[in-house]
Amino acid sequence: MRKFKTLIAAGIAAILIFVLAHPSWLPLSQSARSRLLELEKSHFLIENSGKLTFAHIITVLMALCVVWLVYTIIKFILLSVGKKGARARTVTELIISTIRYLAVILAVIWCLSILGVNTTAVLAGVGIIGLILGFGAQSLIEDIITGAFIIFEGQYNIGDIIVLDDFRGIVRNIGVRTTTIEDVGGNLKVVNNSDIRNFQNRSRKNSLAVCDVDVAYDTDIPRMEQLIAAAMPKMYLAHQDLYMSEPVYYGIETLAESGMTLRFVIPVKEVNVFVARRQFNRDIRILFSQNGVEIPFPQVDVHQK
Repeated sequence: MRKFKTLIAAGIAAILIFVLAHPSWLPLSQSARSRLLELEKSHFLIENSGKLTFAHIITVLMALCVVWLVYTIIKFILLSVGKKGARARTVTELIISTIRYLAVILAVIWCLSILGVNTTAVLAGVGIIGLILGFGAQSLIEDIITGAFIIFEGQYNIGDIIVLDDFRGIVRNIGVRTTTIEDVGGNLKVVNNSDIRNFQNRSRKNSLAVCDVDVAYDTDIPRMEQLIAAAMPKMYLAHQDLYMSEPVYYGIETLAESGMTLRFVIPVKEVNVFVARRQFNRDIRILFSQNGVEIPFPQVDVHQK
């Protein structure tokens, strides 16, 4: 739906550019049409100067439409290429972000030129100011350079699940300066690229959902293990959308105060780690309940003299 709206807007912009490029179609006086045609011929290619008129405004509008239309076409092409995989999508998002900044800069310079501003002098002044500010914008430069290394080294891509400090989420966007991460609750964390250190990428390999279940000490262990061995294939067949293979019973992990702790491991995709763990806990509880295997609770023995 969003792409459809973008295409409609691009079509409107193209029509507007075509109409503005033919002043004879506009309800203007002959002198205004001549002035507009003169501005379009001069300001779309070379710098000129003059007083601000209605023709200047129309020419500025036309220039903005041209820049926006070209940006939209390039963005549409890049997004189509980016569908081929997470890596391609990550690179295209970075390119789009860079082109967006360049389009804004180009639009500003072009409009100033149309309005008669000496853009050469402006650019020279901006260069000097930028050189001065550059010494105080080291963090911005560091963000941009770090973002480039993240992309080209493939440390993570859009759609990967990473753990940064105590925040675990899916990478939704990688920009020139920042990375946006979304957790399971829909909360977004925007982090400067230079601040992303010591993170974990959980999407490179399949993950393991680890489940620990306690049973009472008086449990018949051989019988319980037979029940588990018979149930694991059925659980896998019932939840192939979550489990990558059959859950594995590792054995008795610890001898706790109130019972024995059994450990189970389920190969899953990282995105399904918590869902698979909850599903397995439910299934194992039903299995034990139906077969008389007790899950213990804390108990206290009181000895009276």
